[in-house]
Amino acid sequence: MVESKTSTVRLTLDGNKFEILVKPDPALEYKVGKRTDLSSVLISDEIYSDANKGSRAGNDKLIRYFKTSDSLEVARHIITRGELSLTTDQRRKMVEEKKKQIIQYINKSYVDPKTHLPHPIMRIESALGEIRLTVDPFKPAEDQAKNVVDALRKVLPLKSENLLLTITVPAQSSSRSYSFLKSAAIFKEEQWLSDGTLRVKLEINAGLRGSLLDRLGSISKGTAQVTEG
Repeated sequence: MVESKTSTVRLTLDGNKFEILVKPDPALEYKVGKRTDLSSVLISDEIYSDANKGSRAGNDKLIRYFKTSDSLEVARHIITRGELSLTTDQRRKMVEEKKKQIIQYINKSYVDPKTHLPHPIMRIESALGEIRLTVDPFKPAEDQAKNVVDALRKVLPLKSENLLLTITVPAQSSSRSYSFLKSAAIFKEEQWLSDGTLRVKLEINAGLRGSLLDRLGSISKGTAQVTEG
């Protein structure tokens, strides 16, 4: 089956439909913030009330709902706020990528309560198959993961477990280590010693301990000291 080279973006306001015709891949790139040139996305600058029938939206409605009749500005509102009809291939790729993100989030945010270690990626993927996860290609992975955890616990034991770590980094690696740690964890205490040494107490999810320490070890060239509590 050959995919259509045209997609529709639809925005409905108070029961009134406003539609534009767009190029599928450029439109998706614009929708997710990878493209900024709207003119390269549009098939035409027409604003429709029903694109299939070729029915155009009246200027009075454009002004009423968008405060302008400028077609490019109206199209910008529609593509930003409206629903893009994905091609079959686009939807499949986006669902696969979003599913990977959901699995990675669960792997990093929850642990097996028996071992206090993250479940392997393949085990999480198998469990999601058992509960028949429905993936929204546009909804943030974190939100979807949080919503599915209760159902997932029926087939996979999960626990959100946090750790307190005290980390000391010598002066020669303290600045780079600080930037990384600040972005990766929640600081509970922070202290800079007179010789430039950094000492922080931070809170992380137990499942992230290994990856955080591996990255910290690389940045500090193995000089960082880590204790729990």
